[in-house]
Amino acid sequence: MKATTQKLSKLRELMQRACPPEASGISAYVVPSGDAHQSEYQCAHDERRAFISGFTGSAGTAVITTDKALLWTDGRYYQQAEKELDANWTLMKDGLATTPSIGYWLGKHLPKGSAVGVDPCLFSFRLGKTIEKELNAAECNLVGIERNLIDDVWGDEQPPLTSNKIITLKLDFAGDTIAKKWERVRQQMTMQNTSALIVTALDEIAWFLNLRGSDIDYNPVFFAFMIVTHDDIVLFADSQKLPDNIKDHQSENNVHITLRPYESIGDGVRKIVANSNGKIWISSTSSLYLNSLVPKSARHQEITPIALLKAIKNDTEIKGFVNSHIRDGVALCQYFAWLEDAVKKGEQVDEMSGADKLESFRKTKDNYMGLSFTTISSSGPNGSVIHYHPAKETNRPINDKEIYLCDSGAQYLDGTTDVTRTFHFGNPTDFQKETYTRVLKGQLTLGSTVFPTKIKGQVLDVLARKSLWDIGLDYGHGTGHGVGHFLNVHEGPMGVGFRLMPDDPGLQENMFISNEPGFYKDGEFGIRIEDIVQIVPAQPKHNFASRGALTFRTITMCPKQTKMVVKELLTEQEIKLLNDYHQLVWETLSPLLSEDAFTLNWLKNETKAI
Repeated sequence: MKATTQKLSKLRELMQRACPPEASGISAYVVPSGDAHQSEYQCAHDERRAFISGFTGSAGTAVITTDKALLWTDGRYYQQAEKELDANWTLMKDGLATTPSIGYWLGKHLPKGSAVGVDPCLFSFRLGKTIEKELNAAECNLVGIERNLIDDVWGDEQPPLTSNKIITLKLDFAGDTIAKKWERVRQQMTMQNTSALIVTALDEIAWFLNLRGSDIDYNPVFFAFMIVTHDDIVLFADSQKLPDNIKDHQSENNVHITLRPYESIGDGVRKIVANSNGKIWISSTSSLYLNSLVPKSARHQEITPIALLKAIKNDTEIKGFVNSHIRDGVALCQYFAWLEDAVKKGEQVDEMSGADKLESFRKTKDNYMGLSFTTISSSGPNGSVIHYHPAKETNRPINDKEIYLCDSGAQYLDGTTDVTRTFHFGNPTDFQKETYTRVLKGQLTLGSTVFPTKIKGQVLDVLARKSLWDIGLDYGHGTGHGVGHFLNVHEGPMGVGFRLMPDDPGLQENMFISNEPGFYKDGEFGIRIEDIVQIVPAQPKHNFASRGALTFRTITMCPKQTKMVVKELLTEQEIKLLNDYHQLVWETLSPLLSEDAFTLNWLKNETKAI
């Protein structure tokens, strides 16, 4: 817990001196989590919400008024926020029926005519307009403050914006040239009568250009903006970070890329608008600032065509995903075999040393580039903190008395992994075994579901929850998220969850998503079982009136502990699904462990049919 009293006092002084139109200051300042690209994760320079509030979770919005400080965050982070926020802050549990929206709360608590300040570069158009509508209903106003007030509070101690070297991704891994991707984007632009496409999402830029970076930890992206027209690709980035072989890269991809300074994106948009003969394509998930530079009548506001093209993997990406998950499965088996043996021998292993050991196994695998997120290595009560990661202050031993939950992943040149397994190395309680089994039932049910092409992922969410709901239990996070190809471990625009996903185009063949139901007993333990699944064609008796049928193919290769399973709670079909999966894991991984008798023996025991 970090003290925030002085920071809030200084911020409130700056709020009084902020001068929006027709006001002598602002009554509230809203600090989102995102950066100028609305990224889920940030580099240290952009962790403004964490700086002012002390809350370090990846999702949340801080609101500071003249006498109150509040933090909105969702169910993944309730416990974490309660531990990290000091007495100055009130936690607003987003997602609960009793929790008002930010705009509604401000409208109820501020005098009429109040101005609410935001940095328009950090707010998406969609979020900004939602808050603005609610404020206007209460006769208050949302105003853009050009200078970020948190930066002024932070001062010289604010870390610089990262600018690391970019690398090229060879066609052996990318599959398609930039020219081919460009042609598909231009087709979509022609259909929508747009003359230019403004791209701000970092993973979209990296994927489109077959480039990768390291400006944000665990996310192979680099800071840049991009404008695509029918005749040109303009990249706004620091020229010093471009790879040395950028000319060869352009030649291999049959394109020329025009380079402009990163800071000149505003001028670039103004120029495109001035010279445009058609509409300008810009997503509503892009910033308020950039959207404001495009006249409303000229905006085509949909998710970019790149977002969907990126989500549907090509043949090379599919092959890479499968192969990287096999190699990753070997590393996971080596770790869990080692860990169980160490615990049984009474060796000292804790959450941090366990996470380090797992990373050491992954580092030995071909094409390894780093972790895809901070490893969630959690023992006992720490497992109930959904996005926990071990630290010196919270580090606990891994033992045979408590449940151990490990959610981890890696970046490989040919794919990105994300897998969760839950183990008990001793004697779990009946309640722990029942909840584990019900989580497993939900995962097996979702993973074997046949559904119509382009069904919204939200429709399937209940399938993973029903077994828990039957006894009045639930979990506070989504059930599935998209996964990038050597890119962000969380990738839109599709997903499976209880929240509305406004840009979800529907589930389609060769998308890759997670399947990860869970259960969390606050202060005691956590259970989550997560696989990555590929969406593939299905062949039911009927074909949804020729709409087309799809199902899931699990590509994660790692056993699920059967010791925790209450067999009587499983149907015959669920038992078959589990046994078939373990047979596949054995047949896939055992040849790769032929020279590792120790891990091979563990794998054999863990994949036995029940």
